[in-house]
Amino acid sequence: MSRYTGPSWKLSRRLGISLSGTGKELVKRPYAPGQHGPGQRKKLSEYGLQLQEKQKLRHTYGVNERQFRRIFDDAGKMPGKHGENFMILLESRLDNLVYRMGLARTRRGARQLVNHGHVTVDGARVDIPSFRVKPGQVIAVREKSLGLVVVKEAIDATNYVPEYLSMNNEKLEATFTRLPERSELPAEINEALIVEFYSR
Repeated sequence: MSRYTGPSWKLSRRLGISLSGTGKELVKRPYAPGQHGPGQRKKLSEYGLQLQEKQKLRHTYGVNERQFRRIFDDAGKMPGKHGENFMILLESRLDNLVYRMGLARTRRGARQLVNHGHVTVDGARVDIPSFRVKPGQVIAVREKSLGLVVVKEAIDATNYVPEYLSMNNEKLEATFTRLPERSELPAEINEALIVEFYSR
């Protein structure tokens, strides 16, 4: 299954969650898309709830189904809670950490920055968005790319960087100091339902 490239606001309304992180999608029309307007939501079955939760998380991080399942399987091999480990691995992806640093306004934008070779990890250029960053590694904007207007605009618009990233705005680099805790990850996701979905 390929990555979703359709309208993100429509998808946000369908899932009932802001995929951009701004919340703008749900302000004007806080109901699912479709010609019948509000009041069309039906009560979901247990399977429907599990599927919806999985889709929420998958589209939040912009991962295709095959990658998503592979990360889920990797999380099962780690000690601790399967669901929490899964979300921690998703959060440790390079494109997500570039977004968390404030170098891009959306995860899609962050993925593009990485794809185009504007980002380095420990001084080496990495153009794979799914690259798994380990604690202690330094993520930075490539020297040739420091003048990018989109990066400067994103940095100016950013007012929060999570505690597991030690950010240096002057050098446009950050150290991934530790793995995030569950309390620092999206609170609107119920990861237990996703574990149940894949355990069927």
